[in-house]
Amino acid sequence: MFVCAKSDIGMKRKENQDNFRLGRLSDNSVYAVVCDGMGGASAGSVASSVAAEEIAKRIANGYRKGASELTMKNLLTTAVSAANTIVYQKSIKEPEKHGMGTTCVSAIVGEDKAYIASVGDSRAYLIENGEISQVTNDHTYVEMLYQQGKINKEEINTHDMRHYITKAVGVEMEVEVDFFEVDVKEGTSVLLCTDGLTNFCDNDMILQTVMENGPEAALEQLIDCANSKGGKDNITVAIITTKC
Repeated sequence: MFVCAKSDIGMKRKENQDNFRLGRLSDNSVYAVVCDGMGGASAGSVASSVAAEEIAKRIANGYRKGASELTMKNLLTTAVSAANTIVYQKSIKEPEKHGMGTTCVSAIVGEDKAYIASVGDSRAYLIENGEISQVTNDHTYVEMLYQQGKINKEEINTHDMRHYITKAVGVEMEVEVDFFEVDVKEGTSVLLCTDGLTNFCDNDMILQTVMENGPEAALEQLIDCANSKGGKDNITVAIITTKC
């Protein structure tokens, strides 16, 4: 089991508002947290840093080997909810940070299961058997329109409100957290990323890069891909693999 991550400011932004945390929980389990902040006057980077740190701390302190699915769900969702409270209260107490928030995708991966929690449009992918599948759901206005049948798949990437997020950590007093449990096996990779990657590199590119490279080399190539296509946003990618 191996985990690595990298964050890059991109080619256009003056500040990197993404943050990540990762760590090992036991011989055969690791975790990663990826957050993409939003808010002016550096508030976005504060939100993502505070959230990533709180979630990572709660995962590290609360993880127990052999825990049930319900216990893992409670661990991840309460970690994200706690981060939501801290970010929200900070935005209330500090007027210059009012309205700040962050997306979040977190994963704990063990020998045969991956547990994933998400809020916003940062994504988790499962890569195995030469295929890639998106595990998480995008909490965006265009995804809502697509699910309602009001736009087609192609319009998602061109719609005027494609960057509008419908849910984020720290924006409201409470947040509803999505949770997923997926099976993993030898050779599986779990990839977490911000939209600075997925807005510029499609699924086929991500799949090919991860399949043809080791995880650390794949991180470099994926970030290079996003930057080569304009790098208009911060880019953060984490890869957990059972190959090593």
